[in-house]
Amino acid sequence: MSKSQSPLESVGGQSLTEQERQILDAQARLAALPAGPRERLIREQLGMSPTRYFQTLNALLDSVQALEYAPVTINRLRRAREDSRRKYW
Repeated sequence: MSKSQSPLESVGGQSLTEQERQILDAQARLAALPAGPRERLIREQLGMSPTRYFQTLNALLDSVQALEYAPVTINRLRRAREDSRRKYW
């Protein structure tokens, strides 16, 4: 995904970018870390801000390609998002 491209633009009908695959791979490792160390690793390993990381990750939750690439991670995050929506809405 280029810096000028929004997270949703790269998720459309195209295959995942290398950075999107890295985000999905990292999420599996980073999920159990507290916020501080997780944010530091996002910056160091992926070279992006935590805000951009989570925006892109959230956009990937609606991607068929992401589901095919990382079904366990995507389904876990979709359940968490749905639980959150039920709790607060």
